[in-house]
Amino acid sequence: MGTLADMLRASTDLSDDDIDHLHALVADWALLADLSFADLLLLVPVRSGSGSGRGHTSGTEFLVVAQVRPTTGPTAYHNDEVGSVVINRWVVQNAWREHRIAREGEPEWDGGVPVRTEAIPVRHGDEVIAVLARDTNLVNPRTPSDLESSYLQGANNLALMIAEGAFPFRGSSAELPESPRVGDGMMRLDGAGKVIFASPNALSAYRRLGYTGNVTGEDLRTVHRALNLPATTPAVWHAIGRRRPVEVEAAVGSTVVMLRAIPLFPGATREVLVLVRDVSDLRRREALLLSKDATIREIHHRVKNNLQTVAALLRLQMRRTKADEARSALRESVRRVTSIAVVHETLSQSLGESVPFDEIADQITSVTVDLASTGARANTRRSGSFGRLPGELATPLALVLSELLQNAVEHAFDGSAGSIEIRVQRLVDRLDVVVADDGAGLPEDFQLEHSPRLGLQIVRQLVLGEMHGTIRLQAGTERGTEALLSIPLSES
Repeated sequence: MGTLADMLRASTDLSDDDIDHLHALVADWALLADLSFADLLLLVPVRSGSGSGRGHTSGTEFLVVAQVRPTTGPTAYHNDEVGSVVINRWVVQNAWREHRIAREGEPEWDGGVPVRTEAIPVRHGDEVIAVLARDTNLVNPRTPSDLESSYLQGANNLALMIAEGAFPFRGSSAELPESPRVGDGMMRLDGAGKVIFASPNALSAYRRLGYTGNVTGEDLRTVHRALNLPATTPAVWHAIGRRRPVEVEAAVGSTVVMLRAIPLFPGATREVLVLVRDVSDLRRREALLLSKDATIREIHHRVKNNLQTVAALLRLQMRRTKADEARSALRESVRRVTSIAVVHETLSQSLGESVPFDEIADQITSVTVDLASTGARANTRRSGSFGRLPGELATPLALVLSELLQNAVEHAFDGSAGSIEIRVQRLVDRLDVVVADDGAGLPEDFQLEHSPRLGLQIVRQLVLGEMHGTIRLQAGTERGTEALLSIPLSES
């Protein structure tokens, strides 16, 4: 079916600015659904066959392009209505033609469920570009209460703002996943900052902050001064003055409460809807995760330092060793330890347990070629990107890359000049890597599984054992050797 933008472009002649407005509405309309105890359907007039736009449509067919269900009440629709066409529904037609909120007198029945519909014209600039259907499930009649009345009053104010083109708020980002919802706690304030209504969850949140009185009827500034939180109060007035939502956190001890102030200003009304959520547990978990992440990075840093110490000791031993074969073995050990240290150094500087492997590959290439070259230095280049790789894959891959580069420099060129290319192709489920040189090529009877070289034995063991991949060495297309790696990537 495609995205909302795809559906709008395929079925209407709305401008990009209009489509952005509808995107912003859908991003923040859960607030209206929760306050209304109702499903919301976004309907747009279907383009006529002649390709005419919103100004020329007959207005008889509307396409449902988005839907949201309330978290505060039962849904009116058990099926997903997106993609369905609404024909000759007079309440929608009236809202579209007359540019006013239209309400049905009697409920309609949908699958045995009585549904009351209210149609809200969605205004953008000087034109109505869509209709928002607010459909309420009436199967379980609600007992009038202060809570329901306050919710519905806030919903009606938002509906009027949509019809006036004042909601969604311009330049305001969509709700964050941790932003308070209506069910978390809600307060209504008048234009002077007095609390008209506070839901039980909002009262509980303020109790946890330490306020023992009843916030209803109090000036919010007085409440926050009593809690020694005067700095959080201006956010409410900024919401009114700037006509856009403002979020702020109030913290007393280990209790942290998030406040989202939403200005309501349809017509002459001036109110603020304040959503309240206790995020103490969330912030505590975040602090634990940050502490854990910092600890892991410190461990990687210490491992890197220890590996560098081991490499320094090996270099010291290499200088004191007279036998050429032993010196060569120690030199290769230094290179392998250094390759592992590079991975841990990158992990110690990264957030999370994955690393940008391109940086590691380039650094290992430079170090390995410098250490292995005994004559002219081989030219190297990389095409393609490894992307980010988890640490458990990055370490063996770094060693494999180092060994293949070492093998190419030592055996392909034998001290002469040459070129090495690393070609990378990252697919959805695997990583393909080719290390190609233009050197002397493979012996005629070469078999990787029977190679006596320690480096190639290490490569084969790491690729097949730790990375569960495949490796093949073959002659290059024109000359030289190509090492072909294929490594599966986890779906995560």
